[in-house]
Amino acid sequence: MKTNQDKKMNQSVIINAVDRTLDIIEYIHKYDGGVSISQISKDLNLYKSTVYRTLATLENRGYIEQDQRSELYSLGSKFYVLSGIAGENKKLSSLILPYMKRLNDKYGESVNLGRIERDEDGIYRLIIIGECESKHSLIAKVNIGAMHECYCASLGKCLLAFSKDIDLSPYKNRKLEKFTDTTITTFSGLKKELEKIKENGYSIDNEEREVGLYCVGVPIMCGGYSIAAMSISGPTSRIKDKDFEEKIEYMKSLSAEIEKEVFS
Repeated sequence: MKTNQDKKMNQSVIINAVDRTLDIIEYIHKYDGGVSISQISKDLNLYKSTVYRTLATLENRGYIEQDQRSELYSLGSKFYVLSGIAGENKKLSSLILPYMKRLNDKYGESVNLGRIERDEDGIYRLIIIGECESKHSLIAKVNIGAMHECYCASLGKCLLAFSKDIDLSPYKNRKLEKFTDTTITTFSGLKKELEKIKENGYSIDNEEREVGLYCVGVPIMCGGYSIAAMSISGPTSRIKDKDFEEKIEYMKSLSAEIEKEVFS
């Protein structure tokens, strides 16, 4: 265990500029709505020029973002990429929301964003972290924060297929509940489905949880693995119409845009 003397000796090797940068980062983290240079300068007792240069450097590397309208600064997407902390779901959702809105505007259907979490039994659960409601009267409504089984959802299966270090062994001896006639109920069936998803680059929910509801999901990739998945859902008759293949290709192109523009 380090003594107080050790801590005092360590001060001699501390780089003041780095220490000051971390102070600024930790300060900005406290403000979800963003913070101005003037406020940072005042509260941390730093010159505005010093704060500006530090922020400019961090922004150039993707660690800090400035809202062009308010000119306020907040933590950037790079922190999410490096940390992968579940508490950053809100930040991740806000980064991908513009792309979700484009998909929602183009087809008018419900668009959802999801991630997976693992419970104490090793089972993966899908958690909804973002949504754009359908523009139709007959809609597929899913609440943010809702958790679902992965094996019978397009988002869940997409995440099982493309996420890093997925361990499917807990499913070997687990009963998979049959919700409809198309629900996957066997371990071998699930593995076969995930291989197909990897090959195709997208997943589907063919009325597997609810009769009449069809969903298509694509992965949101970062560093070769999925950190989230985005889906479009609605009545089977609307989703699987004459533009079905076009929807899939458009979703794939959006996913590629997100990977390039947000996480590269």
